Amino acid sequence: MEIIDSIIKVGEVIAVRGRSVEVRVDTTKNASHLLFRGELLKNVSVGSYVKIAKGFTYLVGKIEGEFIIENKSDNDRIYHNYQEKIKRVLQISLIGYLEEGLFKQGIKELPLIDNEVSLLTVSEFNLVHKFVQTGEETITIGNLAQEKTKSIELSVDRLFASHIGIFGNTGSGKSYTLAKLYHELINRFKENKKFQTNARFFAIDFNGEYINPDDTIDDDVLIEEKYKSVYRLSTGKSGSKKRYPVSLTVINDEHFWSLILHCTEKTQTPFVSRTLKNDFLESNIRSNSGFLNLVKQALETITTKITPNQEKGLVHSFLDELAKFGIINKVNGLSALIADYKRNLSFHSGNRNYYYGTTYSNTPAFVQEIIYRKVDALTPDITELSEIQVIRLKILFQFYYEIHNGFSNKEHIGPLMGRLDDRVAELEKVVKIKTSNDRVNLLTVVSLKDVNINMRKVLPLLICRQIYEEKKREANKEKYLNIIIDEAHNILSHSSDRESETWKDYRLETFEEIIKEGRKFGVFLTIASQRPSDISSTIISQLHNYFLHRLINNKDIEAVEKTISYLDKVSFDSLPILPRGSCILAGLAAQLPIIIEVGRVNDQYKPFNDTMILTKHWLD
Repeated sequence: MEIIDSIIKVGEVIAVRGRSVEVRVDTTKNASHLLFRGELLKNVSVGSYVKIAKGFTYLVGKIEGEFIIENKSDNDRIYHNYQEKIKRVLQISLIGYLEEGLFKQGIKELPLIDNEVSLLTVSEFNLVHKFVQTGEETITIGNLAQEKTKSIELSVDRLFASHIGIFGNTGSGKSYTLAKLYHELINRFKENKKFQTNARFFAIDFNGEYINPDDTIDDDVLIEEKYKSVYRLSTGKSGSKKRYPVSLTVINDEHFWSLILHCTEKTQTPFVSRTLKNDFLESNIRSNSGFLNLVKQALETITTKITPNQEKGLVHSFLDELAKFGIINKVNGLSALIADYKRNLSFHSGNRNYYYGTTYSNTPAFVQEIIYRKVDALTPDITELSEIQVIRLKILFQFYYEIHNGFSNKEHIGPLMGRLDDRVAELEKVVKIKTSNDRVNLLTVVSLKDVNINMRKVLPLLICRQIYEEKKREANKEKYLNIIIDEAHNILSHSSDRESETWKDYRLETFEEIIKEGRKFGVFLTIASQRPSDISSTIISQLHNYFLHRLINNKDIEAVEKTISYLDKVSFDSLPILPRGSCILAGLAAQLPIIIEVGRVNDQYKPFNDTMILTKHWLD
């Protein structure tokens, strides 16, 4: 044992400054490797670990730096070689101690001057990097970067019952790490009935990296197709082949429509709220007879309550708006009524009245003969309208009612009406009303690659809000939900010049509530981003586990440094120079920050995000 101790001993403590310790290295131990029993042992270097013997206690430290000083104890001494002229000094930061065959993080006590410092044995090195306890379920995510033979296992409970952040510049491997984590987890438990019943994973995919671009073949990205549901949403001409199901509660929520229509806070949002709470509209809009009553009321208001600046063709505008989105095909006779009014109904600028032939709108016969009788001749069939179309009609009727009764200013509400048709058209291409037939799988992937910028900003928020609220109402602590957001800076940015303060506050409040309160309801968040500095500091500070790939921008590095106070200097300094596929693991799942090489994911399951090889496509 004494022989082993003499070989692995590297020096003595010469200074103690709190957690920071300085060690003088023996002159015989300045080589890069030590020879022991025919094998080369790696000697001390920046980033490696040593133990300090203080009596029967072994303290563990990480080497953060080293420097040399000249040996001035004897100026007249004749040195035989250069090694005798200098003293090599290591700067060590204490990280824990060895006790009862375990490595424990934290500082139990501080060393004394002249305490011996040694290399860790293989078994001690493994203890320091053992992040799981006996009996825990584990997954393997890769190998230690400095020791390729040491695989890194993590506790499933401490990693996935937590909020996770994966950060790194484009091309650094963050999407691959995300894929590795969730492939290993789902693949590990997918055949367990309880896992299939109690676990749900929901991924927002902005760039289509986690779906197979060819939808005609099996989509096995992350996990086999039979274990997941994929929604390839599109606001293109053909829309989505499979639309995402949302609940009636969400569709009828005033916040939902305020966000979809980009409503202003003071005028348009209250208008939408009044529309959705209007009992008269609700009681009439869903029946054919009620629909006719609303049309008659609107036409009567337009033609008999004429405002000073009323447009001459307002009746025609109203009917043209009404006829959109296929309503003209659901109301027999509407096309003929529109044509009739365009030919025969005119506006008299002199006496400010509408007239149809010789019948003027200020006479009792006009309302009965020109409006009621003609509208009653229509035969509508609107009972099959979608809920989105019903709400569009509600907004349309409410608009004309309020404008002509002086309850709202057209200049204030008009811009909302200008956006209404486009937003409704986009919305109907990507969502539908949830039914009992909609199957919920282990993993749900929502791809937003083909969705326009308006829907890309709103849909993730609305969908995440829906599944979070459903999980809260469920109040079942056996059920687990993990919301995975790749390229999270798209929706978690704390600053944006392209949106109102109201929208930004609602967006951030939603996700900040999830990350602060979600744990109580079994809801956890995983975010991946190129720009951690763009993401709300509240969200980053609430993450429990971090996978940090290469970060070059100083603001991003500073954002990480402010949030993860326990990350050591060596780890921070390595952030800009980490190779692709390597990352720093820090958090509750690991006792200390380490640099790992993420393990390989089989081609069948890896994300579609490879950098193109130009010459492969350029050379004949």
